[in-house]
Amino acid sequence: MMQDARCRMHDARCGMQDAGCTIRLPQYPTPPIPQYPNTSTPQYPVQPGNQVTTQPPTMSTLRQSIRHALANPALQAALDANAERRREARERAHASLPQPWETMRRRAAEVRADVLAHWDEVFDRFVANARRNGFHVHLAADAAEARRIVLDLVASQGEGPRLVVKSKSMVTEEIGLNAALETAGHKVIETDLGEFIIQLRHERPAHIITPAVHLRRQEVAQTFHDLLGMPYTEDVEAMTATARRHLREAFLQADVGISGVNFGIAETGGICIVTNEGNGRMVTTLPRLHIAVMGAERLVRTPTELALMLELLPRSATGQDLTVYTTLIHGPRREGETDGAPERHLVIVDNGRRRMAQTPLADGLRCIRCGACLNTCPVFQEIGGHAYVGRGGKPTPYPGPIGIVISPGLFGFEDYGNLPYLCTLCGACAEACPVEVPLPDLILQARRLSTEAAQATKAATQGKTAPPPLPHPLRAFLGLYARVATKPALFRLAQRALRPLARLAAPLSPLPFLRGVKAASRNSQLATRNSQFAIRNSPPTSHTPQPATRNSFTSALTALGGEVVPVPDMASAGEAIAAFLQREGLKRVWAWDEAHLPPEVVAALDAAGIAHPTAAFPWEDEAGIPQAGLTGALAGIAATGTLVLPAGPGRPQTASLLPEIHLAVLRAADIVPDLQTALALPAVTAASMTTLITGPSRTADIEMTLTIGVHGPRRVVVFLVG
Repeated sequence: MMQDARCRMHDARCGMQDAGCTIRLPQYPTPPIPQYPNTSTPQYPVQPGNQVTTQPPTMSTLRQSIRHALANPALQAALDANAERRREARERAHASLPQPWETMRRRAAEVRADVLAHWDEVFDRFVANARRNGFHVHLAADAAEARRIVLDLVASQGEGPRLVVKSKSMVTEEIGLNAALETAGHKVIETDLGEFIIQLRHERPAHIITPAVHLRRQEVAQTFHDLLGMPYTEDVEAMTATARRHLREAFLQADVGISGVNFGIAETGGICIVTNEGNGRMVTTLPRLHIAVMGAERLVRTPTELALMLELLPRSATGQDLTVYTTLIHGPRREGETDGAPERHLVIVDNGRRRMAQTPLADGLRCIRCGACLNTCPVFQEIGGHAYVGRGGKPTPYPGPIGIVISPGLFGFEDYGNLPYLCTLCGACAEACPVEVPLPDLILQARRLSTEAAQATKAATQGKTAPPPLPHPLRAFLGLYARVATKPALFRLAQRALRPLARLAAPLSPLPFLRGVKAASRNSQLATRNSQFAIRNSPPTSHTPQPATRNSFTSALTALGGEVVPVPDMASAGEAIAAFLQREGLKRVWAWDEAHLPPEVVAALDAAGIAHPTAAFPWEDEAGIPQAGLTGALAGIAATGTLVLPAGPGRPQTASLLPEIHLAVLRAADIVPDLQTALALPAVTAASMTTLITGPSRTADIEMTLTIGVHGPRRVVVFLVG
């Protein structure tokens, strides 16, 4: 439990009752969420009683959005490039899985289904263990309550506006958090590069994983030129460097950091956050207050289950074996630690999830938000994420195949019952999903529920002027189609019967017609765009696991742009590190404490006259941060080239985060074969925070162009001691 000695917010009216605090936060009325046109922080209708103004049901706005998207050549080019590159990266990553893709995703589906089948038990265990670890846990029934909790927490940091830095979070988008914070007078900065770009442009995310997927580099360049004063250039590396400079100042001065949560681990009470740029580490490490906002369904039971999810999530999302930074947080900063948030609050949001679990759409809650279904969907590839709007033009935070299921599932069919028809039922999404969400079946169910909701509305408005009746043949056809299209088994039978027609229709149709993912080739004009449909992977029938050797680790890390310096012993490691720093012209290195570094390395630094302080530097002044940081490592992971760094007294996490260069000493004997073995190490869950580092920080948020060095180090150099 959090005690007064550990709770910095007591003198700022902490008042979190679950932690035994007795002083209450000032209660502010929830500010209205403005309906800004073309804004990145819209209000989504959530639970009944949120007092969102509704408009008359109509499909016209949706049709207009679709026509606008189809007529936008820049959007079409951006979507085509994204789909092709995602497909290629995903296929490469699937080939590196330790077991066949179908086997692993079946196991992952069983894990997610089991959690949802025992939701109350797993949820209660997670909450109890998280509180035991020192998290303040808050349960929010709906978006309004979640916003109020966060507003109170931010207000507790002192009078006046606060600077809030955020890492990417779809749940905060769902609850309209940014608009609420801004209405309360706080400054909110999105720090994921894609989110930062669309925030500058006052746009909504266009993709679950890649928020700025709809933009070409020319548009980003013009935005940075107009709003950040950058000399116009279309060089992606220069644009990324510009964003980094602006965001670094915000990280160092922020009062509050807000993140999402990829997974909560019931057995340990920890949370897992995966990022590539390093901004997730920044917002959870530097500000004194960290608020994590989590969907109530995002749970696994054990670290072993987490390892399975982490094998599949990045491969399906970005085509990586593992994200650059996998951060496991098990509580606030502990005594003797020099970084990490001293206050961590976890806001768990329901917002319709429990209600959806009682409907035929319940399997949609298995989703782990990888975005693979969007990247393979022929409809999304044509219209992009912004075209997915509900009746009356209401935006949804969740586009694509998963979005047309969970948007009406969470927010209601009155507003989003039109979305399930944005689907060809080709089946590509189901084959791409790493947790086997049966999306075509769920979409058919959503159509049935939408029809029933419309019929109920019609029955409630009998007596009003009705439109002219449809012709009898059309009514007969639509009735037959409704019977077939709302029964998954019957629809699949009809697909098989009508599939021969697809060969005749293919040259005339830009979208797959009852063909499924295997047969989704198109005419030559669209062949490149469609190649992503052939995603049914055929990995080797037998897999030879990578041995836990220095060669495997070296190959994996160097493939990611990391550097490995093999040395025979610790004395040689010390000499090699000192020589490296001298070649770089560096006179000091931000290092772990001497107690956590080999004495031979410390002696070599001293002999070379290189200072190696451990104490925290003045973060508000970037000039005070050394260019290089030096750490040890608990372990390395052979399969992915990953370093495992637990926090603790004398082991600052910022030494591997803020400098431009991260130097690490790793014993070859400490290399383990795989992620599951690494997560089972007791020190991983014993630490307040453990970071898995897989190469230099990176992003591909601008036109899917890979850029090394974003918020974290540009170089990762491992001195591997044999």
